[in-house]
Amino acid sequence: MTVTSVEPYREVVFDKDGDGPAGQAGALAALARQGCTDLVVFAHGWNNSPSVATGLFDRFFQPFPGVTGPGVRLGYAGLVWPSMMFSDEPVPDFHSLAAVVPERAATVRRLAELAEEEPAEEAALVEFAALLRELTDTDRQGLAGTDIPGFLVGDPPAVYGMFADAQESAAGPGVAESLLGGDRLKRLWKGAREALRQATYYTMKCRAGVVGERGLGPLLGELSRTAPGLRVHLVGHSFGGRLVAHALRGVPADARNVKSLTLIQGAFSHYAFAARLPHAQDHGGSLRDLQSRVDGPLVACHSQHDSALRVFYPLASRLARDDHSLIGQEDRRWWAIGYDGVQAVPGTLTRTLAAALRDGLPASGCISVDAAQVVSEHSDICHEELARLVARAGRFGE
Repeated sequence: MTVTSVEPYREVVFDKDGDGPAGQAGALAALARQGCTDLVVFAHGWNNSPSVATGLFDRFFQPFPGVTGPGVRLGYAGLVWPSMMFSDEPVPDFHSLAAVVPERAATVRRLAELAEEEPAEEAALVEFAALLRELTDTDRQGLAGTDIPGFLVGDPPAVYGMFADAQESAAGPGVAESLLGGDRLKRLWKGAREALRQATYYTMKCRAGVVGERGLGPLLGELSRTAPGLRVHLVGHSFGGRLVAHALRGVPADARNVKSLTLIQGAFSHYAFAARLPHAQDHGGSLRDLQSRVDGPLVACHSQHDSALRVFYPLASRLARDDHSLIGQEDRRWWAIGYDGVQAVPGTLTRTLAAALRDGLPASGCISVDAAQVVSEHSDICHEELARLVARAGRFGE
C-alpha cells in the first residue's frame, strides 16, 4: 500500500493505451461516502517509475491540508502513467527508456551502444537515425510525410548539427565550448543524443493525450455518475498537464464534476484552447473551446525560468513541421503554455502569482498565472504557493 503524508490518498494507474485496473472509479467514489467533499487529482510529467512519481505526489500534496478551508474534506489521487525523461535531463536514461518501451528493448540497447561509443563515421549517425524511427514506430504507422517530425526523416548530420547549435544556444558560449569542444563528430553525437530526447518527447506527447482522453476522461465520467457530489480538481505538471487537459475530450459533455483545472508548466501548445490560430484563422487548437467542460476556472502557470519549455519545447514542436531553422524563438507559434500561458483565447486574464493568491481567481474562464517567483526551473513545482493557487482555483481554500 502506498504511504503518503496526506490521507485519504488513492493511486490511479493507466498504461500507454489508457487502460487501467478495474474498479478505480469505484475506489474514488468511495471517498465521497467517507465524507470527502473535494478530490485533487495530480498527474506527473516525465517521471518514469511509480516510486519516483509517488515521491513527487507526496511532496506536492504535503501543503494541502494547511490551505484547505473549513467544511472541506479533501481526498487525493496521484495519477501514474508510463512516461520517461525529457530534454531537461543532461544524459538520456537508457535503462528507464527500455523499461517504458519494453517492446523496443533491442532498439534501445543499440542506441545506447552507439551513444556511448560515438563511432567516428557518419554511417553510425545514419544508423542512429534509423533506430530513432524504429523507436517511435514512424516507419510502421503509415504517416504522411507532413505528419512525421522533420528530425526523424531529415539528413542526420545536418539535423544533429542543428541540435548541437540549440544546445550551445541554451548553454551559453563559454559552457557550450567546454561541453562540445571542437571535434565535429563528437559535436554531432551530442546533437544525436538530444535527438533521442526529442524522440521521447514525440512519443510522450502522443501518449499523454491518449491516456488523458481514453483513460482519465472516461473515469471522470463514471465518477460523475457514481459520486455526483464529489468536486474534482485536476492538476498536471509538464506532460501531465497535457494529459489532464486532454481528459476534457473524454469527459462526457453532461458531466459537471470537474470544478477546476490547473496546469503547472504545461508542455503543450499555448494555442491549444484557441478557436482560431493567429497564424491560421481557418484552424483551431487541438483542444479548442474545451475549457467549457471545466465547471470553474482553467489556470495555466508559466515561468520564464523554465529552460526546458523556453528552448527545447519550441525546438521539438517546430521540428514536427519544419527542419530548416532551429535557433531563435521569435516565432511564437511553437511556444508552450507553461512558458507564456494561454494565448489566443478571448477573455483570458493574466495575473502574477502574488496577485492571484491575494485577490483570488474568477469563477470561470482561462487565467494565465506568472509563477516565476517560485518556479525556478521546469521541475521546481513543490511549493505551498502552488498548493494555495490550486485551492484558490477550486474554491476550497481558507
